[in-house]
Amino acid sequence: MPPDSPGRSGAADRPDRPGSAESPGSPPSTPGRRAVLGAAALAAPALVGLTAPSAAATGRRAHPAPVHRRPRALPGGGDLGPHVLVFDPSTPGIQARLDDVFRQQESAQFGTGRWALLFKPGTYHGLNAQLGFYTSIAGLGLSPDDTTINGDVTVDAGWFNGNATQNFWRSAENLALVPANGTDRWAVAQAAPFRRMHVRGGLDLAPSGYGWASGGYIADSRIDGQVGPYSQQQWYTRDSAVGGWLNGVWNMVFSGVDGAPAQSFPNPPYTTLATTPVSREKPFLYVDGDEFRVFLPEKRTGARGVTWGNGTPRGTSLPLTRFYVARPGVCAATLDQALAQGLHLLLTPGVYHLDRPLRVDRPGTVVLGLGFATLVPDNGTTVIKVADVDGVRLAGFLIDAGPAASATLLEVGPPGASKDHSADPTTVQDVFVRIGGAGAARATTSMVINNRHTVVDHTWLWRADHGTGVGWDTNRADYGLVVHGDDVVATGLFVEHFNKYDVQWYGQRGRTVFFQNEKAYDAPNQAAVQNGPTKGYAAYKVGDRVTAHEAWGLGSYCYYDVDPTIVQHHGFEAPDTPGVRFHDLLVVSLGGNGQYEHVINETGAPTSGTSTTPSTVVSYP
Repeated sequence: MPPDSPGRSGAADRPDRPGSAESPGSPPSTPGRRAVLGAAALAAPALVGLTAPSAAATGRRAHPAPVHRRPRALPGGGDLGPHVLVFDPSTPGIQARLDDVFRQQESAQFGTGRWALLFKPGTYHGLNAQLGFYTSIAGLGLSPDDTTINGDVTVDAGWFNGNATQNFWRSAENLALVPANGTDRWAVAQAAPFRRMHVRGGLDLAPSGYGWASGGYIADSRIDGQVGPYSQQQWYTRDSAVGGWLNGVWNMVFSGVDGAPAQSFPNPPYTTLATTPVSREKPFLYVDGDEFRVFLPEKRTGARGVTWGNGTPRGTSLPLTRFYVARPGVCAATLDQALAQGLHLLLTPGVYHLDRPLRVDRPGTVVLGLGFATLVPDNGTTVIKVADVDGVRLAGFLIDAGPAASATLLEVGPPGASKDHSADPTTVQDVFVRIGGAGAARATTSMVINNRHTVVDHTWLWRADHGTGVGWDTNRADYGLVVHGDDVVATGLFVEHFNKYDVQWYGQRGRTVFFQNEKAYDAPNQAAVQNGPTKGYAAYKVGDRVTAHEAWGLGSYCYYDVDPTIVQHHGFEAPDTPGVRFHDLLVVSLGGNGQYEHVINETGAPTSGTSTTPSTVVSYP
């Protein structure tokens, strides 16, 4: 492969095979209110002949025998396209290429550029990969330590005057970093995962200058030094190892993290679980010789620490020839044909317009996006529908609602799904949903989970509060996440600004570890959010008939800037029954714009004044 070239797969298909062994400055004490977010299928047919009666037998003039046509089988593997840059240590001009992508993406919050920067195993020196919007950087080894950058992967907020609350849609995965000054900077907000990273030093989660920040998510990573959140309002770290943790503002949650601070909510605001109930790491691309493959990590229960501590993680591997490598411009019919044909989908960076749902009906199907590949429904359709089957993996893409209203954007399982998927669940990882901001958009519900045992691991469902096509009725979206399936687990759940309920949970035995929410800023008045006799819709509602549910580390914020007199009765609503339990809850009125009367149901003190001080409940009931 020539240096700095789009990746290609030229190797023949090989059987699946298992993986080998094993599984300071002076920051403000409080950041103040969160900133107001400102701104063809190939057509050559094959013939299937049918026997027709002869002309003599019918006494009629002979006509050509009818034929059925079917599309030619789609190939697997292929070119990853011009927006996937693949580097190796001998590639000349790497820094210049990184800088060029950053110049394009630094402030392109609602642009159409999408990029994946991939580094083959080896050691790289003197690099600073600054990441802008819709940019992913990743190593191509089986372990992060296979690919070492003596330098930095940097996210800062110079483009937004030192405010990091809009540093969305970027990611770092599967790299080892030796930071130039000993500490890497990763000042991000929502939809910016930091996965399978090894930082041989410290990690700073705040922008230079310690401006506002509102993130974020770390998983399967090792930070040898101290993590400094500084101004970060909330953060979730899962199945990782840290050398220390400096501080917390409102809601810092840890599950399965070696070195995590002890449980102490609300002061300091640390929620710490010894293990993660259920987890399965995100699929990732790697190289084996000259061949691209996709690694599928295995499920873990009661997980703690990184999966790659002894080298190769446990799981299975697929060659790229088992994937239809999609490029922007391909139609939904071709993607559906690939799925029906038994291929997985690899979505290369870009924007895909769909006129019908992608139907994932085959157990074990993988749909993996690179560089924040974005799926847009053009005619109000659902983007993806998953059948009631085992082991589907959806990962690494953005769903952007279209101007025609969709009833749902992502549906995991059909209504009434009831099969047991505990041994091999569907996982939804780094799948993000946006309604508005990039243009006119509407959807009633963003994500519906009907399949049992589904694991939703890091999502941000966002009804846009800034950008283009934004307004209370302009980008109408009533519901974020709706869960009907039993035994569903959510780890790292970010859901914001929906017109009614942000989360509704009707399935039994659901579990959530970390939830971050903001109620819709733009409600015009109290009447617009009135829920019958109740003032406002809860951010997180557990259905009245649910008898078992448990959640840890949940926060809801309000900032009713159009009408600061709006009152929200509570942030959380649930049936009063011993099997429904909440741990470490908070509500915050940002700058006194709006007020919560309670935290959950009728429990918890009201927020008041302009001090942006959380009201907390440690345990409910």
